[in-house]
Amino acid sequence: MKEKHNKINRRNFLKTVGATSLGSVFASADSIAAQSQTNDTAKKPKYPQVPKRKMGKTGVKVPCLCVGGNQDLIANQIVLRKAPQWGVYYWDTAHNYTGGNSELGIGKILAKNPKARKKFFIASKASGARTVADVEKRLQTSLKRMNTDYIDLYYGYHQCSNPAFLTNELKEWAQSARKRKLILHFGISTHQNMADVLAAAAKLDWIEVVMTIYNFRLMQDKKLNAAIDACHKAGKGIMAIKTLGMGQKITTDEDKKLTDHFLQRGFTKEQAKIKAVLEDKRFTAVCVGMKSIRELSSNVAAALDKTKLTQADTQALTEYARATCDGYCAGCANICNSALPDTPYISDIMRYLMYHKSYGEHEEAKQLFAQIPRKARNKLLSTDFSLAEARCPQHLPIGRLVAEAANKLA
Repeated sequence: MKEKHNKINRRNFLKTVGATSLGSVFASADSIAAQSQTNDTAKKPKYPQVPKRKMGKTGVKVPCLCVGGNQDLIANQIVLRKAPQWGVYYWDTAHNYTGGNSELGIGKILAKNPKARKKFFIASKASGARTVADVEKRLQTSLKRMNTDYIDLYYGYHQCSNPAFLTNELKEWAQSARKRKLILHFGISTHQNMADVLAAAAKLDWIEVVMTIYNFRLMQDKKLNAAIDACHKAGKGIMAIKTLGMGQKITTDEDKKLTDHFLQRGFTKEQAKIKAVLEDKRFTAVCVGMKSIRELSSNVAAALDKTKLTQADTQALTEYARATCDGYCAGCANICNSALPDTPYISDIMRYLMYHKSYGEHEEAKQLFAQIPRKARNKLLSTDFSLAEARCPQHLPIGRLVAEAANKLA
């Protein structure tokens, strides 16, 4: 039986849940409300369930795969409805995702199925908040949008780039929100200067969970791994984002080589990248954007598959990372900022350009780019980026990429 499940998890899983056979695979009439009334101990799940892991010292177990909610979940309800069938009931969103439509989409599900709320683990973030008053306001908005009285995991600082932002005032707010039972657990997320932020968070017992960029490209970063070790030893739940390590989308011979290598192993290169992070037991879960049933099923298959990556697999990912590093920004914004203190937006611009080119999020990328102060945007094309390029560990052609961003996103 175990061997049969392994086969389903790998080569046959995508065929089983392929778009052409949805009618025969998915439960045709079971709603989430009906699922919420099922006696879990009396009835075995109809489908294989994604493994769960403990979320640090909290002791709470969550699926090791999380639905990334940076999408219009009002329009895309199908992923939220189908994900729980494989035990993917952990959903991650944020106050600013798709202008609020991400949280509103979750709210639409919960409004129709209020009894199902306890079945889900929902995380959200206080996007753009810089004061505790901002955090409180965003939390209240998120609760209203999602038709819930509480949020399981709340990232009170989203995209933290400086340990100085982790203040006693924020600590007191987190304690208050927990006491008021508006949130069950408190965390922070980081996209820039991750090692410094995580090292600081490891020492703060009021931060229960950290969310950080981590993927096959960053596995050789000793400073980042030391900070992750510190968080793990301190009992933090650690969530990985950007696990596919996508940069400026350029099809190369290296891409074809990597694709061919993993297809021969029985899974896609995207599945291999997810597996590479999931095999690291320091991490509680990986949070991946899933905008279609095909993406959902592919990611579920990667989480279910028990086949371990070999040394040759790891080497293939390492060689690919080295060969394509000049198209990937590692988020070490402090290096760029030290080179060009008057233009402290290089890392942000690289991320926005990645959203545009690799994720196809054209409008979001433009909106984020527009939030950069006009004075700074006007200086981009006249700035000499050579010093930042010389210091960049990834050897990014920063000047060319900034010019491309200014052309495509302005």
